[in-house]
Amino acid sequence: MTKRQKRMLAVGLLLAGLSLAAVLGFTAFSKNMMYFQTPSDIAGGKLPQGARIRLGGLVEKGSVQRGDGLVVNFSVADCDANLPVRYEGILPDLFREGQGIVATGHMDGKTFVADEVLAKHDENYMPPELAEKLTTPDGKHSCAQFKSMTKT
Repeated sequence: MTKRQKRMLAVGLLLAGLSLAAVLGFTAFSKNMMYFQTPSDIAGGKLPQGARIRLGGLVEKGSVQRGDGLVVNFSVADCDANLPVRYEGILPDLFREGQGIVATGHMDGKTFVADEVLAKHDENYMPPELAEKLTTPDGKHSCAQFKSMTKT
């Protein structure tokens, strides 16, 4: 084997190793990605069953029902749709009806099963992903419809 052939073999092996590392990295990254969804996105049927997602929206007024033990059922709404959510655990102190939340979990039939619920920390705060989803093309928030949906 000539010196040039050895060099070409080394470069080829290096490129093959880098390609393999990139494929493995992107595969692991795509499996661990969690997308932010709103109830409208889920109602649109874009989500495969069993996919792990973050759900954002407002807790509908009058929808919180406490079950046995630490089980809590409530609905999360956005401008166009609402989604029933089941959560078992201790809710954050700031969790209440009409507040924005971000829940992490998966769909089980037509119910979102949350394993983590985060509540916003002040009156004017909205999760950035939710604010982005509710922004109109002219750059304004279309929260008027969103807030009216949570009023009783």
